[in-house]
Amino acid sequence: MTDLRSLSLADLEALIVSRGEPRFRARQLYEWLWAKSTTDLDVMTNLPKAFRDQLREEFTLHTLTVDKVQHSADGTIKTRLLTHDGHRIESVLIPVPEDERFTVCVSTQVGCSLTCSFCATGRMGRKRNLEAAEIYDQVVAVNRQCLETYGRPLTNVVYMGMGEPLLNYNNTLESIARLTSPAPGGLGMAARRITVSTAGIAKMIRKLADDGFRSNLALSLHAADDTKRNEIMPINASNNLEALMEALEYFYRKTHNRISYEYIAFERFNDNIEDARNLVRLCRRKFPVQVNIIEYNPIDGAPFTKSGAERLDAFAAHLAANNVTVTVRRSRGKDIDAACGQLANK
Repeated sequence: MTDLRSLSLADLEALIVSRGEPRFRARQLYEWLWAKSTTDLDVMTNLPKAFRDQLREEFTLHTLTVDKVQHSADGTIKTRLLTHDGHRIESVLIPVPEDERFTVCVSTQVGCSLTCSFCATGRMGRKRNLEAAEIYDQVVAVNRQCLETYGRPLTNVVYMGMGEPLLNYNNTLESIARLTSPAPGGLGMAARRITVSTAGIAKMIRKLADDGFRSNLALSLHAADDTKRNEIMPINASNNLEALMEALEYFYRKTHNRISYEYIAFERFNDNIEDARNLVRLCRRKFPVQVNIIEYNPIDGAPFTKSGAERLDAFAAHLAANNVTVTVRRSRGKDIDAACGQLANK
């Protein structure tokens, strides 16, 4: 049966009218499905019971259910969610109460096809894309969790969990449209509070620009020359750094949205001064950029260790001395395998 939440408001209006119900019922149903994220038809008591029974016979409502929750010593919460067809995905709540920032990291695919050598998710392979509603529901579930735990709603959403968002392009953008839409169609979040991270698919970055994308974009860079990036990120063979830089220039020229580079520092692989010089050159292209240096989070079987504090500080200092905006981000949730690159249903 068709998932009821795959229907647009216009589709629902046509359905409602065809059943002899007044058109305003469509907006009531739409609000239950999206703004209230309700998948239990029995709860929708402002809809006639006979009509709800008809919907139950003709449609299904795919849901995510909480499978397991883990709490880190630093306050991070990882939630494993079960899809209607038995797959497991993970979402992470990253609280920074002192900055009044509460971020959810959401997944866009079950697993990932890109096989980056430092990432546990890539070793799972890609099982399937997540539907827009399944991405949206992660935000709703973690927002509820954030309210219950910290008494505050989410402030930010980052598409940095399992999967490559730009290889699930339509569902990723549809989920963002839902998040930013005012009720009854969504949560009314500001587009600037949402960041989509990509391993680097040049043609899809250009498509984002052409489609009027309004949120922030992060490039998972991790190496500032093609030789090293090819070694750790196979996607670079077909999307080299020059192609990506040209795509980002095009993106910024059309959108003026914020762009950042995510850069995991690996001990004696990409953390020397020559690497820093290469990164400075990439930061001098025709768009402003912020560099977020991330601690490496070990995974089983990967031949990397995180950069030592002295090397990391020297690397960041070289960037700052060359007028690069740089932040060193300390990993959160490492004790529950919730940090960057560790999501693999372990």
